[in-house]
Amino acid sequence: MTFDRPKKPGQLPQSPAIQRSSPANKDIKPKKVITVGGGNSGSGNKGNGSNGDNSNNQQPSPWLDHPLHPDGRSPFVDENKTASFVEYLRWMRSPDSPAKDPTKVQILQKAEQDANYRDRLTQLTERTKLIAGEGNYFQVKCPWRIRVGGHRGPESILLPAFDALGMPYIPSSTLRGVARTEAIRQFMAEEGIDWKQAEQKVAPYFGSLKAKDSDRTGKVIFLDAYPLPIGSTRSGGIAVDIANNIWNWDGEILDYSPNPNPFFSLKETTFLIGLRRRPSCNDKNFGRIQQWLISGLRSGIGSQVNTGYGRLITAGQKNQIDKFFQIEFSLEGQLIHGRQKFTQWNWKHDKQKWETRGQPDAEVRPTAFKSMLRYWFRALARGVLPTSEVKRWEADLFGSINPQTRGWIAVQITNGRIVQPEARANFDGKKDPCGKQAGILTLSYSSEIPESSRDAVRDLFITLTWLMFHLGGIGQGARRPCYSRQTRDRAPWWRGSTLIPEREDEFWKLPDTVSEFRQKFRQRLEHFYRALGKLTGRTIEPRSPLTIGQVRPDTWHEAVDSNCRIVVCAGASHNYKPYALSVLHDPELQRGRDYDGDLCGKVRPRVKPSPVWIANLGDYQVVTVFGSTQDPRRNYLQELRDRTSQQNYAQIFPLPNPK
Repeated sequence: MTFDRPKKPGQLPQSPAIQRSSPANKDIKPKKVITVGGGNSGSGNKGNGSNGDNSNNQQPSPWLDHPLHPDGRSPFVDENKTASFVEYLRWMRSPDSPAKDPTKVQILQKAEQDANYRDRLTQLTERTKLIAGEGNYFQVKCPWRIRVGGHRGPESILLPAFDALGMPYIPSSTLRGVARTEAIRQFMAEEGIDWKQAEQKVAPYFGSLKAKDSDRTGKVIFLDAYPLPIGSTRSGGIAVDIANNIWNWDGEILDYSPNPNPFFSLKETTFLIGLRRRPSCNDKNFGRIQQWLISGLRSGIGSQVNTGYGRLITAGQKNQIDKFFQIEFSLEGQLIHGRQKFTQWNWKHDKQKWETRGQPDAEVRPTAFKSMLRYWFRALARGVLPTSEVKRWEADLFGSINPQTRGWIAVQITNGRIVQPEARANFDGKKDPCGKQAGILTLSYSSEIPESSRDAVRDLFITLTWLMFHLGGIGQGARRPCYSRQTRDRAPWWRGSTLIPEREDEFWKLPDTVSEFRQKFRQRLEHFYRALGKLTGRTIEPRSPLTIGQVRPDTWHEAVDSNCRIVVCAGASHNYKPYALSVLHDPELQRGRDYDGDLCGKVRPRVKPSPVWIANLGDYQVVTVFGSTQDPRRNYLQELRDRTSQQNYAQIFPLPNPK
């Protein structure tokens, strides 16, 4: 049933909920309605989005029905914390807006915070133990997040798998598929046979319609796996997650269009896995099937396995992956965010509609690192390869939806954490800490990578990771280094993003001077292009870069091509900003009283990212400028060059032609 959304503060739906009753069940109480915290009718409290009218100041609940109570009391009723998310979905309304509906964020957050499925999950996991029998069950832990199965719910919410009563779980069919696939792969590797031959080998263990007699049913019954309600995971680990497909290919044009889509995944959940033997299953076969399952779970299940999702490990085991590179890192500034937490509704008089306020929720997410590696691979490759080939190799390496490919590279973060930094005094003596995150970035091969491509991919990504650390930040504000806004009269005091490798070996150690750094950076670029040529089988000419599209004052392409410049410079900071950033923000380069949108980016009328990236490496900054052959970008580079002494300025890209 669908109800109209309130159009102004306090306006309730025109049609109250229809309470269905049966003559044989007259005493049945109406179903309890799940609501958000409302009904607190203030008197002109602007913080609650009031318009100053006592009769029209209630916060809306656009996805719930709240008919007036017969005795005139508040229409809002406390929610039942044991209600499954399916119950929440029954009160979801059809959205008025085509996308990005804020009520979706509110309902997901409400279910995450208030759900308490402890009793039901305890009952389900105890049932699994009884059915499987002593010694036939074990626990697996998800170090980060997992999303298995599921479907699209109201307002296109991506939902994980729920059972008939709305409890999160891993279906038995998924577990059987994981174990069977792992068995097939192991037979292929051990005996050098193809997939179809390996399927015949595993048929006696898992069953097959083509098998004979008892082999048709398999040796083991897989049971549904439910979360263990341990610690603080009352809901089985249900947590709001987000996907944001920022860059999209439209033919050979790359379109920037952020589209954050909140959904549910399970976070840091421990599952109970149960197997029940069939009469024909001996100890040897049972142990073999169990090991296949454990190995398959460790490799990852569900969606987004290549970005840290879905890895499940048993107690006492390490998360073994086919890694080829690791680097410990720290991140300072605005940080990586998983989502915007809903805080309150606000009535916008100028727009005559309700809008929401949110608060960023910091989380160390491997998806952010994979996206940034993808961004710089694409930008660098577009300058030396035809766009059609860049698209194909991007899909092969990182995965894609269309065509649907998993990708050859997996990105994982271990020990990801928020670091409590020391508070720093700002201009008026207040203390305001700079945000900091840390962890270990791990790159590994997926099961899809051809054996012949491993060496080239390893060389390519080790160098690409080095370039990523020295071209910009990651997360929010990645195009600017972390800097202070202590002269401002309001927060946030810290902006930008600085990504720091926490290693000082020869590969990561930076030289002292600008000219020495230019030489090292050029060596890394040349190594990247050599690895790209080896991988693609093409002759790469980095000293004669391609020209991507046409550059105008308001048009550029984010590609390291003939119109791009990368420089390194050093100078004194100004207004708490690194030197290169202080020049970028200089009033002389502004348009009127605001930053020039074709130099610093803009958000209205349409979001347009800045064509300038600045990475602060301490003694000097690396500046990347796309579309630098046209003003205002050309003018910025000229100003930077004119204001910098000769020994503190050097051009890195384009690479010089050999003499």
